[in-house]
Amino acid sequence: MNQIRYAAYAVSMLAIVAVPALAQTTVTSPENGEQVTSPFTLDMSASTCAGLPVSAVGYSLNNSTETSSWNAQYIDGPVTAPMGSNTLHVKVWNDQGGICDTDISIDVTGSSGATAVIPSDAVSVSAIQTLGDWTAIHDGGTPGSSSGTMSMSSSPSMSGAARLYANQFNDFGGERYSAQFDDNTTSENFFYDGWVYISNNANGFSNLEFDLDQTMANGETVIMGFQCDSWIDRWDYAVNGGSPTSPNDTWLHSYSPCDIHSWGANQWHHVQIYFSHDDNGWVTYHSVWLDGVEQDLNFTVFSGYDLGWGPAIVTNFQIDGDSSGTTWGNVYLDELTVYRW
Repeated sequence: MNQIRYAAYAVSMLAIVAVPALAQTTVTSPENGEQVTSPFTLDMSASTCAGLPVSAVGYSLNNSTETSSWNAQYIDGPVTAPMGSNTLHVKVWNDQGGICDTDISIDVTGSSGATAVIPSDAVSVSAIQTLGDWTAIHDGGTPGSSSGTMSMSSSPSMSGAARLYANQFNDFGGERYSAQFDDNTTSENFFYDGWVYISNNANGFSNLEFDLDQTMANGETVIMGFQCDSWIDRWDYAVNGGSPTSPNDTWLHSYSPCDIHSWGANQWHHVQIYFSHDDNGWVTYHSVWLDGVEQDLNFTVFSGYDLGWGPAIVTNFQIDGDSSGTTWGNVYLDELTVYRW
């Protein structure tokens, strides 16, 4: 069964006929007919649709049946589009279920920054932070205990629908949050793209972890684990030092610096990671970008496990405490998109 899930609100809107007129929609960027590189920033706002209050906004590209939407009155965030001429459908829903559509013609001339590694035929799943199947659990690989709750947030937010992870840590415990968003078993290249916001400060936690796990065609699971390790101020990458049936999972330290305590609090930070693996579970950690600054990694290690999973691609977002006492920490995640090819 295909496990890709999109926001129920967005999917339900696809069957509604668009009303191109009577929409008080302002699209600041991009302009109609503009040449852009991908990703580009969609900056729009709406006050009414067909004379009624706005309940949600969103967009789609060309003839795609996939629509990203948020319960908000604005969008100010990145959109990825293929090379060439595209039609950006900017959509606004009113509180009676009506939809107003503003079409913007754009010419995508190339890719910029980190996303230049993504081929034009890559499959993407966006707004993963909005999915309803996120779960929370104390990570048994960390000591002590932890607890966490999740909720959706329109402020702070980039898209209008960020996910808040609110945590309590005891004795260095770590809280792991997970969501399944796909069931593909054959893709071997992955690009993780998300925005992180640390509320107030990071004094209560030490590590932020960004993982992608995939069941491969051979039935084993490859774990592409990656974290900002503030104990040693490095990016770490996951490795299985044993075998799929007798694993020894651990972290290795890269030479690339990372300290979440140096990330500015109360502001959004862009995290992008490029992974790949072969069909036997050997993972290459290619590069990481933080706020557009690239650090090359290029480490290839074994990270295959016999976990007995069915077809699935899962993302983990983990936060680890930094004290033998009790500490707290709130972190937001927004605009989470994963590309595969």
